[in-house]
Amino acid sequence: MEKALQVEVKKATKSLKVPEEKLNELRGIGNRLISSMKKEYVDCPVVKQQVPFIVCYLCPSFIRRYKGVVYCKGEKGPY
Repeated sequence: MEKALQVEVKKATKSLKVPEEKLNELRGIGNRLISSMKKEYVDCPVVKQQVPFIVCYLCPSFIRRYKGVVYCKGEKGPY
């Protein structure tokens, strides 16, 4: 298994904009959890920019999130 990239999850002061189709994929998750996830972002190592955590979570390279750190394969980008 390849070494996974570790990226820290950071908190934003305001909610970040998330595409509607990404939110539709999260049906069944509570609104409170989604609203807290909208205020988190990561510095994506694949696209080299800040990405909302919800977009990162739905990315094919996402492995897991553990104690505020996202483990990423670093292969395909979220967009």
